[in-house]
Formats: sequence, structure tokens, C-alpha cells
Amino acid sequence: MMYKKYNPAALMSNPEANLNRPYQQCGVSIMDTIADPDITFDEKGISNYYYEYLEAEKSDTKRGEEGENLQRFWAERIKSRPGKNGYNCILGLSGGADSTYLAFLAKKLGLNPLLVHFDYGWNSEIATKNVENAVKATGFDLYTVVMDWTEFKNLQRSYFKASVLDLDVPADHMIFGALYKTALKFNLKFVLSGNNVWTEHTLPKSWNYNKFDLVNLKNIHRKFENTPLKHLPALGLWQHAYYQLVRNIEKVPLLNWQEYNRDEVIEIITRELGWKDYGGKHQESVFTRFYQGYILPEKFLIDKRKAHLSTLVFGGQMTKEKATEIMKEPPYDPKMIQQDFEFVAKKLGFSVEEFHKVLNLPNVKHEFYGTDERQRETYYNIMRSIKPLTKAYKKLFRK
Repeated sequence: MMYKKYNPAALMSNPEANLNRPYQQCGVSIMDTIADPDITFDEKGISNYYYEYLEAEKSDTKRGEEGENLQRFWAERIKSRPGKNGYNCILGLSGGADSTYLAFLAKKLGLNPLLVHFDYGWNSEIATKNVENAVKATGFDLYTVVMDWTEFKNLQRSYFKASVLDLDVPADHMIFGALYKTALKFNLKFVLSGNNVWTEHTLPKSWNYNKFDLVNLKNIHRKFENTPLKHLPALGLWQHAYYQLVRNIEKVPLLNWQEYNRDEVIEIITRELGWKDYGGKHQESVFTRFYQGYILPEKFLIDKRKAHLSTLVFGGQMTKEKATEIMKEPPYDPKMIQQDFEFVAKKLGFSVEEFHKVLNLPNVKHEFYGTDERQRETYYNIMRSIKPLTKAYKKLFRK
């Protein structure tokens, strides 16, 4: 299919793949030096990611009674500020394990979220069924945001032609944009977040890009497809500031406030909500499955399973030996990879030959196309200057 094959054994002895360092793997997890400029090791051979996980677990998570009390406190706070139609919060439902369990937990806590599903044309059949089952089992209302496919397709084509690393930026950017926009429409102040330390904390900075750099996104699109983007819910720096600081919409990380064991969660949502497993993290989207399972390893030498599985190892949910065994298998079924290659190419309007050519373009850093750095400097200067006023405002008008 492509010009090179991701071969971990061969990459261990490839100085270029290890950024001109000897190959080294973390003594605790399966994080290693391949395509990771951010990894460091202590004298025991343990990587920085282990200590960063421990720090995040200590500072951001709660267990037992303390976690239950925090969940109940926020549930009561959310219930006390209802929006339109009796909803009291927004919950983005992708059909993945985390968001599905979050819906189960919201039901358990007596919340009434408006479930928001982002349909950008890449749902797998299983994902569609999992969303249907979650809605039926919880009884919550579902609000589906359907992207303008022509606009979204053109934006994705631009990212392929730009040959940048994070091809999930368009979807992630628009998903969160849609969530905030829907919260505003229904006058809701809380967004339940499925992000959590327990299963997602570890991720090298160089393996993704700022999802909300609207300057970078627009520049990339203007340079390549340059077609109108009139209907997509953009979420740059200033939109973020408006939603969070002016409209006071808060994200609530409920999953961090309880023991969150992935195997137990899957058992619960399978039994209670009729959830079906995809066989891998983030595989509810055909595009993300292909991007993470094929493009990232083959084009950028990045296998995200290392980070996902290492997080589970750090938290005691999996042994290093088990993670190592899983890594011996391909990211997903090679026959399905071939099918996805042709499907993704056709859906994005590339011939197979054209798709080969764009995937073989030299890799380019996102920053090459310009960033929102200047906007961020302005923003932080403004925030520093008005900090005394905002503190006084909160003291006077918020409980």
C-alpha cells in the first residue's frame, strides 16, 4: 500500500527513528524512544510518563467516599441550574466506551443531560448501534449535529494535502465547537467530559497538535482547498474565551472522581446498555481507526497503542507483559486496513493513486502554516490585566 512498513523490531536499530539516540524502553511501561522526542528516563530507566501519570492521578482524581462526595456535589450543582426543556447539562456521545459509561453514570446520579452526537460522516455501523442502545437504555434525549459534509470533506482534504501529523484536528475541533454551540442553544452551563486520567493521560506532546488553533486550521484550508467553511462550528481561542468566561460554561470531569477500570466499565456498559466492543480505542470512527491504525504508524512511525496501553499499565489495570503481547499484533485487521484505505480515499474524493501520492508527501509541521501564538499572547496579557476585576466580579455575583 504505502512506501514503507512500520516494523518495530527494525525501528529499534534505526538511529533516525529513535531521533539519533540508542533505542530504550521504559522500565515500567511500553513507552520507548521510537518517534518520541519528549521521552526521558531516570537512573532506573523509568520514563517521565510514569511520574507524570502518578502526579496527575494524585492531583486530578479521587477515589472511594471522597470521589463519591465530589460526584454528588457536582450533580446537585448541575441540577440546580437547569436550561431549556428541563435538561441540565450536555454530554457528547460518540458511542465509545468512555462517553457511553458517562451516560450510564449521569443516569445513576439523577442528571438529565442532552446527549449530543456529532455525525461527520465516519461512524461505523457498530457506533451507530451503540449510540441507539445508549439512548434507549438511559431514556435521555439525543440531539444529533450533522456536519455539512462537503465543507468538512474539503477541510479534511486540506489536511491530507498539508501532510501534517494531526489529521484528527478537523473532527476534534468541530466536535467541541458543536458541544459548546449546543450548550448555548439550550442555555446549559455544564458539559460532562469523558476525558479521564485513568485511561487517557499518557500522550507525548509531539503526537498531536493543538485542536483549537483556528489560525492554523484556516491557513491550512486556505492554502489547499480554499472553499467556504460557513456551516462548521469553529472553536478558536476567542470562541473558547466567550463560552467559558462570558457564558460561564464549565466542563465537569466526572470519570476522574471514581475508580475507573476499563475492563469493569466495558462489562457494565455491555450488560446494562447493550454496548458492543470495537476491538480498540477510538475505533467508533472509521476515519480515526484508519488514521491511528495505519497512517500514524506508517507515515509518522507513531503507534498510539503504546500510550493507551501504558496508561493502563501505570494505573495497575494491565501488566507490561500483557501490553507487550498486544503490541505484537497489528493495530487492527490487515484486511480491514485495505478496505479502509480504499473507502477513505473514495469518500474524500481521492483516487487510490492520488491518495498514495498525498500520503507519501514529506511530513510537514503544523507550525509551518502559522499559529495563533500572537492571539494567545494578546489573550494572556488581557487576562492578566483584568484579573483583579474578574475576581471582584466573581465575589459579588457568583455563589
